[in-house]
Amino acid sequence: MKIALIGYGKMGHMIEQIALERGHEIVCKIDVNNQDDFDSPAFASADVAIEFTNPTAAYGNYLRAFAHNVKVVSGSTGWMKDHKADVEALCKDGKQTLFWASNFSIGVAIFSAVNKYLAKIMNQFPQYDVKMTETHHIHKLDAPSGTAITLAEDIIDNLDRKTSWKAGTTVWDDGHVDGTEDHKADELLVDSIRHDEVPGIHSIAYDSEADCITITHDAHSRKGFALGAVLAAEFTKDHKGLLTTSDLFKF
Repeated sequence: MKIALIGYGKMGHMIEQIALERGHEIVCKIDVNNQDDFDSPAFASADVAIEFTNPTAAYGNYLRAFAHNVKVVSGSTGWMKDHKADVEALCKDGKQTLFWASNFSIGVAIFSAVNKYLAKIMNQFPQYDVKMTETHHIHKLDAPSGTAITLAEDIIDNLDRKTSWKAGTTVWDDGHVDGTEDHKADELLVDSIRHDEVPGIHSIAYDSEADCITITHDAHSRKGFALGAVLAAEFTKDHKGLLTTSDLFKF
């Protein structure tokens, strides 16, 4: 398979390594310094482009890839608030193809399935309140993380007593704290921690007077995300439309 990389930072380098190990060819690498390569024959030859950039650039990158009918796999978060409807329209009836996920880790896909199932169980036990804490490296710009938001929305879909999520506090290594713990009873509070070079930790706790039930996914490195992105590209090559991890992993 021919792969183009959009974003050539730490994740891009790791994706490249895994893709080559799996027998794929990297035909184009686009970063901030060579944006004109979107219009190159090399980019247009790609079966799939894998995009890991930032919330402000992601949507524009999709449009530039779609202009050459190149399918996109993307792990960039933060763009859906403003552009979700546009992307859905572009991918309707398989006209263009985007595989988007807030997290490509196989472990997170499993964790997500456990999270949904646990929420269904806990719906029967209103004495338990639920909150989430996510921890990432200090370079991460968005809080809560896209993965935390996805997990929170899955809880809300399965737990009647929570109707929305709310960003709580963000605690930084230098000691300063953004945000507040204030929230309504029907809001799921999501707290954030920005610490050192942590790849990603997500913990969901159901707490009552009697006890506390906690599930946690703790990423040891970004390698799991990179492998998942390549697996998603392999899947996307033969599928169309707006895709996500529930299409790739059938739990």
